[in-house]
Amino acid sequence: MRTAGPAVEERIRAPSDPPEDAMNQLDPDKARTAVTYSAAADHFDDPPLAFWARIGTRTVERARLEPGHRILDVCSGTGSSAIPAARSVGPTGSVLAVDLADALLDRGREKARALGLSNIDFRCADVEALDLPPGSFDAVVCVFGIFFMPDMPAAVRRLWRWLKPGGTLAITTWGREVLEPGNTAFWDAIQAHRPDLYKTFRPWERIDTPDALRSMLAGAGATPCAVDAEHSSQPLTSPDDWWVIALGSGYRGTIERLDPGTQELVKRDTLARLRAQSALTAETNALYAIARKHPGRDAER
Repeated sequence: MRTAGPAVEERIRAPSDPPEDAMNQLDPDKARTAVTYSAAADHFDDPPLAFWARIGTRTVERARLEPGHRILDVCSGTGSSAIPAARSVGPTGSVLAVDLADALLDRGREKARALGLSNIDFRCADVEALDLPPGSFDAVVCVFGIFFMPDMPAAVRRLWRWLKPGGTLAITTWGREVLEPGNTAFWDAIQAHRPDLYKTFRPWERIDTPDALRSMLAGAGATPCAVDAEHSSQPLTSPDDWWVIALGSGYRGTIERLDPGTQELVKRDTLARLRAQSALTAETNALYAIARKHPGRDAER
């Protein structure tokens, strides 16, 4: 098991990393997600993708973490929410950051070391396979990850059980018009050159409105729940920056399935359209959901 420091091992008692063969037995959707984001790791923290850190930080701010808290960060990527969480809980607290893409976690480990944070354990694991005692954490955070779960209510119920009475569940997901106008330009180019790949994997659309997200969480028993819709955008230095976003995000999974010639055609058509529009922003609309576990009524759930 790799940890960021001995303090983490003292405060987080959880199973060690799953064996490699267990990770290789992921269902097809999870395996595709792991491969996609491992490939995207080379651009994940590039400046045009600064929205990862911005939205992760805002999620942690809404969770109101306190020094000494124990945090589970699910689908943690390179630490966009785990790192601000570690800062918030301080040296007496701890963060267990879990993701399927070890290449992303490696970047998170590097960032934590550079910041002198020894209270984060970045662990490559399938969160649905983790065996953790109920009530292990003061807060569970999941930024841009819950929609990858095939059965979202079941996944939320699992996260809810891991919360202490009085604990906080913070779920952040995409809103409408995500990464426009580049999103439409990209998918139109895919439809022109590889129509068989057109919008084959966009799971966040299941919960991209406040009502849909609130309903899903309520169905899982995570109530009461407040959902805040944020309208924001990522500045771009030029329209070409949108392709960097594509390489450092979920679009990478589609790009990786193109042969080199088709990749160039899709890139050409996408950027030509964005240049014609003088597009200098990408929409990063997000939904922030906060649910607090009742100290008495939900203690056994």
